[in-house]
Amino acid sequence: MLVGFDKADDAGVYQIAPDTALVQTVDFFTPVVDDPYTFGQIAAVNSLSDVYAMGGRPRTALALVCFPEKGDMEILERILAGGLSKMMEAGCTIVGGHSIRDDEMKVGYSVTGLIHPQRVLANGGARAGDRLLLTKALGTGVISTAIKKQKARPQWIEAAVRSMTMLNKAAAEVITGGAGGLRSPGQASGYEVHGMTDITGFGLIGHARELALASDVSLRLHAGRVPLLEGAMECARAGYIPGGLKANREFAECAVEFAQDISEEVKTLLFDPQTAGGLLISVAAADADNLAGELQRKGVPAAAIGEVLPRTQPLIFVQP
Repeated sequence: MLVGFDKADDAGVYQIAPDTALVQTVDFFTPVVDDPYTFGQIAAVNSLSDVYAMGGRPRTALALVCFPEKGDMEILERILAGGLSKMMEAGCTIVGGHSIRDDEMKVGYSVTGLIHPQRVLANGGARAGDRLLLTKALGTGVISTAIKKQKARPQWIEAAVRSMTMLNKAAAEVITGGAGGLRSPGQASGYEVHGMTDITGFGLIGHARELALASDVSLRLHAGRVPLLEGAMECARAGYIPGGLKANREFAECAVEFAQDISEEVKTLLFDPQTAGGLLISVAAADADNLAGELQRKGVPAAAIGEVLPRTQPLIFVQP
């Protein structure tokens, strides 16, 4: 076992040959949008993301379905069709799955990928002096809550859905040189990427905390550079706060020091639980601008949001 659960990594990594290791993950959740097909797409993108976050390439998936006994099977068919569309886009084959009757609908996937054992991008690789890049904007949690309350504007929903249905495939291919972590270290992309994680249920602060602890470093984030989805600020201001956000803040806020002029809305969104969020990348300072530029040219939203510092107090400092 190369990567287990001891440092809260995105997936487990198990070596099966000198040049090959398996990347394994599982994730499922309740609907975050009304449209079944779109929900299926989001469930697939979210599950695939953990393999990309390790630098791997997804290969096979097993579907996990909890569905009401008297539910409309056409809805389930649309959900699975949406998931299949994204699995096909990822080049990942659905080889089976399991379903149970459940009053509360839940859908997700167990995904297996491949990676070169020396190309794993774990939480523990960040180095002092690195720059932090973030792909995808924050705000899916508060916008999803607004959707459930029927308060979300159409343009907010559109922006959130566009983000949640975008695979992290293109970003991972840029970072790994197009081989999904399968090439040897000498055949990598040329960018000195030291660590990576995806931003999902624990929010930006929660996952940044995991990266900092695993790497024994501290982080400085620039709140003004963190991209936000359209409508995210309005949702935070209106109090459309998911339960997961409150839990994230209660758990991780003790590790964060905020500059005095950071607004309450921005603080809130830094803890917002993301569905199918982007990648947080720790890259050598000399490569940061070039990597961000190539990501943007490939259609991947990428922003430089902070720096990695030697371990100090606080663990995470947020400045304007």
